[in-house]
Amino acid sequence: MSGIGGRVRAEGHALPVAGVVPALLGALGDQGAAVLAAPPGTGKTTLVPLLLADAFAGRVLVAEPRRMAARAAARRMAWLLGEPVGETVGFTVRGERKVSARTAVEVVTTGVLLQRLQRDQELAGVAAVLLDECHERHLDADTAMAFLLDVRSVLRPDLRLVAASATTDTGAWSALVGGPVVAAEGTLHPVAVRWAPPSRPVRPPHGMRVDPALLDHVAATVREALRSYEGDVLCFLPGAGEIARVAGTLGGLGVDVLQVHGRAPAAVQDAALAPGADRRVLLATSVAESSLTVPGVRVVVDSGLAREPRMDHARGLGALATVRVSRAAAEQRAGRAGREGPGTVLRCWSEAEHARLARRPSPEIALADLTPFALQAAIWGDPAAEGLALLDPPPPGALAAARATLRQLGATDAAGRVTTRGRRLAGLGVHPRLARALLDAAPHVGPARAAEVTALLSEELPSSYGPDLATAWRTARRATDSYAPRWRTESRRLQAALSAQGGQPGHAHAITEGGTEGEAPADGRAPGSGRGEVRAGNSRDGRSGSARTGFGDDAAAGLVAALAFPERVARRRGPGAYVMVGGTAAEVAGGGLGDAEWIAVAVADRGAGRVSARVRVAAVVDQATAREAAGSFLEAYEEVVWRDGDVVARSVQRLGAVELSTVPLRSPNPEAVREALLTGLRGEGTGLLRWSRGAQELRMRMAFAHRVLGGAWPDVSEEALLERAPEWLGPELAAARRRSDLERIDAANALQRLLPWATGDAARFAELVPERIALPGGARVRVDYSGERPVLAAKLQEFFGLHETPRIAGEPVLLHLLSPAGRPAAVTSDLPSFWHHGYRAVRADLRGRYPKHPWPDHPEQNT
Repeated sequence: MSGIGGRVRAEGHALPVAGVVPALLGALGDQGAAVLAAPPGTGKTTLVPLLLADAFAGRVLVAEPRRMAARAAARRMAWLLGEPVGETVGFTVRGERKVSARTAVEVVTTGVLLQRLQRDQELAGVAAVLLDECHERHLDADTAMAFLLDVRSVLRPDLRLVAASATTDTGAWSALVGGPVVAAEGTLHPVAVRWAPPSRPVRPPHGMRVDPALLDHVAATVREALRSYEGDVLCFLPGAGEIARVAGTLGGLGVDVLQVHGRAPAAVQDAALAPGADRRVLLATSVAESSLTVPGVRVVVDSGLAREPRMDHARGLGALATVRVSRAAAEQRAGRAGREGPGTVLRCWSEAEHARLARRPSPEIALADLTPFALQAAIWGDPAAEGLALLDPPPPGALAAARATLRQLGATDAAGRVTTRGRRLAGLGVHPRLARALLDAAPHVGPARAAEVTALLSEELPSSYGPDLATAWRTARRATDSYAPRWRTESRRLQAALSAQGGQPGHAHAITEGGTEGEAPADGRAPGSGRGEVRAGNSRDGRSGSARTGFGDDAAAGLVAALAFPERVARRRGPGAYVMVGGTAAEVAGGGLGDAEWIAVAVADRGAGRVSARVRVAAVVDQATAREAAGSFLEAYEEVVWRDGDVVARSVQRLGAVELSTVPLRSPNPEAVREALLTGLRGEGTGLLRWSRGAQELRMRMAFAHRVLGGAWPDVSEEALLERAPEWLGPELAAARRRSDLERIDAANALQRLLPWATGDAARFAELVPERIALPGGARVRVDYSGERPVLAAKLQEFFGLHETPRIAGEPVLLHLLSPAGRPAAVTSDLPSFWHHGYRAVRADLRGRYPKHPWPDHPEQNT
């Protein structure tokens, strides 16, 4: 071979993927796109790009999901050519770029690729793009693929596109890109699976928390692996905190312990990908699942956990969550032990648990905060993402929430189109929320300090820095750990990007990943950033002041956090308890934060089943800063409501769900008062009114008429009365102002309004449903309508002379015949039958006890 291919070392041509490169080139020549299915270790990341550059005139871009993988791939390809990085092979990641005019293969992160596509949709000078590790389904990779397919269909049909995957589940990718699947056989050696669950139950992961007992078990399993097996040990853990804890328990073993994660220094990441002189234990996050081969590894210890983004769209809480890995991810991890020879994987869970794991990881688009994606789509010209070729469409609710956030930030207009401000936010290279905070805080706290705090918020802080953002800032300034250099680099990058955007009056310059500038006009502040200027707040150490230099560190940290997350500005409502502007309850575990009146929450999570979010990082702010940063939530209104058992009428000023001030209303709107009283009635029932005995009896008579006569006679059940309350309460309700006024309303008078006066039936109500019935003995006895049938209860002697049973609405009344002492003697609804058959027994029983009372032989004739 000639050209680049001819300069590749023999080790490269011996890689398994070399055998399918002709088929891949043929597919690209015929259809312009293909899916390359090649297991880890076959050379898809390192050999294929070099041969693509040899076959096509133009630069080849290789997109990797992680910076560590991008740098490592570039170094490996450069080694295959016998060159330093930056000549034939270069790389560009956020904050670092090594390319030259001779560069034919450039490895970039997917985030960098997105920025480049937005700046130059045609990708001038690029012959082919290889999207690596597509199976991981990172959102940036899915988005970049959609944009590239759009470019191929409209602008660059000659652009070759390769979707590279380490799995064989490639049918969907093939249909998406419109090209065939080219599969390479792997050289993976056998990997023995050993199940190593903890001997005692451990708590499942919750939010970011991992049971320390599980970490102790993982450390013990690593020690067992060192004793029982040969070769280096690669241990998968969910995050840097867990890696540090396990590393702390592995001292004194006589091996090198490397901590490999996205926050690790580049030197540590590079060392992990180079052979070690001594035996090694590599404690790694998921970054080591599918990047280049880690030499020397023959044993994998898998905790079975990973970190994934999760978004609670209803509460605006986005954070990383610790989750169980999928079976596909577990296989990827296990494969690391078989790259160079037979290996072993020790899984820290049971075989039964393994069968219950999800088959594949969920795509990030289904789980994550979609605000960055929505901004990319808006800049691309498709705000609703309806025309983007995506394997999985964005969830409608999540996308709607993201678009609403962009509108609040001023990044898009009412129609969803990107604004000039939106392009400026995107050009800063951080989440749109953080970009907004950087842009709007810089004039008040200074560009350098705004950039430093924004850099703190751009990735997970070390847990040792604590929950107070200002304290973490001071810690980072003097720290010598692995986090501090990366933070300083990002701070400088953000300050440079900010400076470039403000390079000319009235204009902003969007700095690109390569250091060139693209010009875009500026358009001022975002809606919701406050009315007028953001005022300086007082810090806890007493420092205060005006724009730029007047903010103390505490106030500056608070301002940046509040501008980034205005709906998470929170006010104290009890010891350690807060309520956020967005309505979410939050808890702070002790310390100075829990004593502050106002805080701006930067990081919080809310586990399943929890009512309150747990604050992980926040900054103290004062009320002035809270009002200005969350100004779009500020509202003043008159409130007339039923609360705590009475009408509350007040003038309210709120910041979202946070109440700022209240003043009682002297003359509230009468209609609003009426609605509040109706709300109280609906909530507490008609028992709020004055129900005399007469009112209660009238209601029962009306209920009987409705039940038996129907027609125009009204329903007076509780539900019906509440529904028609404005009608029957009439002027009494209109005159009421508070609970005590309701309690004075005579329900009897009010109920009369429901009678059918219009039909004339109301005038016959006393006749049809009499309140009392006259008996021959001279008594007028009250009828009891409380039961299913009317009841007339009186002493037996009162019925003497009555031949027939009284009737109401055509139905016989149930008679309760009482003894002279008022005790029940008999019950009947057929009085003639009683006189002829039952009376003699009652008479015989009672005459001896009540001899002074009459007991005639023929009571129906006795008057």
